[in-house]
Amino acid sequence: MPDVCGRTFDETFLSGYLDRALVQGDEQRVRVHLEGCVSCRALLDELTSMRDATMSSTFELPRDEEWSETPRTGTSRLLRGLGWRLLTAWIVVVVGFGLWETWQDADNLFERVLLVGGVSGVSLILVSVFLDRRNAMKTDRYREVRR
Repeated sequence: MPDVCGRTFDETFLSGYLDRALVQGDEQRVRVHLEGCVSCRALLDELTSMRDATMSSTFELPRDEEWSETPRTGTSRLLRGLGWRLLTAWIVVVVGFGLWETWQDADNLFERVLLVGGVSGVSLILVSVFLDRRNAMKTDRYREVRR
């Protein structure tokens, strides 16, 4: 849709023109349009000043300690460890109770085999992933690398 100025290309072409990312034909079309359009030249000047301000901006990197998500105090480490253990125990009890109730309510052998097979398959996969991760942690050369 042409703009009020008569532009026949999308506004993003101005950004592409500024970055010198347009193919030759599109670049020529934008250049010719800019020669006769004050509003698009003003927009291009605005884009140029925004790009220059962005490129010259600096920011302070946080210290390495601020990137870490590990608990910082002994109390925090203790509470986090206890929390994970309590949550794990709760999950085991709830899942175990649910499986026990399902086993008791199963009317035939087929339902029980489906239950045991599904739970066993998922459990074996989770144990396998856990063992692989534990072994990888032992030999990970980059384990101590911090950003």
